[in-house]
Amino acid sequence: MQAIKCVSGSALEADGQSILRAIVPTFDPFRYKGQAGKVAVIGGCREYTGAPYFAAISALKIGADLSHVFCTKDAAGVIKSYSPELIVHPVLEESYNIRDDEKSIISSKVLADVAKWMERFDCLVVGPGLGRDPFLLDCVSEIMKHARQLNIPIVVDGDGLFLVTNNLDLVSGYPLAVLTPNVNEYKRLVEKVLDCEINDQDAPEQLLSLARRVGGITILRKGKCDIISDGETVHVVSVFGSPRRCGGQGDILSGSVAIFSSWARQQNLATGDNLRGSPSNPMVVGSIAASTLLRKAASTAFGKKKRATLTTDIIECLGISLEEICPAS
Repeated sequence: MQAIKCVSGSALEADGQSILRAIVPTFDPFRYKGQAGKVAVIGGCREYTGAPYFAAISALKIGADLSHVFCTKDAAGVIKSYSPELIVHPVLEESYNIRDDEKSIISSKVLADVAKWMERFDCLVVGPGLGRDPFLLDCVSEIMKHARQLNIPIVVDGDGLFLVTNNLDLVSGYPLAVLTPNVNEYKRLVEKVLDCEINDQDAPEQLLSLARRVGGITILRKGKCDIISDGETVHVVSVFGSPRRCGGQGDILSGSVAIFSSWARQQNLATGDNLRGSPSNPMVVGSIAASTLLRKAASTAFGKKKRATLTTDIIECLGISLEEICPAS
């Protein structure tokens, strides 16, 4: 397999399909529930219930065994109604629901409720549908700190990016963190970290600098072409996806990065090598795989539905798209 490395700061196309074939686990009658991946999404509040569902169900559709959602009580019933496949924990709290003198106690309880599950997970997705309630964000900050202590990978998207942009210490220097910003989220990151504007003429070099400045985390810059860097290498995924830009595709991507990076880590741990010439960083590998599959699934969905394509249509095409690249047999 050949996935292209950065040469003198320039980015070259990654061979996403070869990476997918290398990391997707084969079926084995001796494997048991959980070995194909356990992911958790931290997100979901009164206003936003679709995003955490999209992220969590996408991981399952790709092949994860278990997918959890930690959300607010207001969101839990709605998210449960979308699918019985998800394990939903109504443990997060927003400030409107608690008194000031209760915040310290409730914050500790929220962390304890999540922490007792933490070691079971192969990856966390932080941010889909999270909202920007200050108390809720403070609680999620503590959850992220605990995940770092346990060396659990963290994929940050949506309102999670708002959180870390204003508190870079949550991810700085953590090689198991992946940020997945869209154009506006990326703009805020560049302004905060590099103190400049986006430079599309030298986009790979700027992304490389940004990832280095934040301490070697992986950043997947979403756009016409997805550009991925961990501060050491730069990779581009430019396979055509869909001209239909319905909301929610970023949530599919975050859930996909979670399960693919988990599989890439398993491959590294099992073989002790770097997947036969691919990037050695499993978070980069997972990001390339996720970007490649999402684009293929979006293209397939658009071919069927055209202007009527919705995020749920793309999710339904994840399995068949992966099967075309990595047949289950």
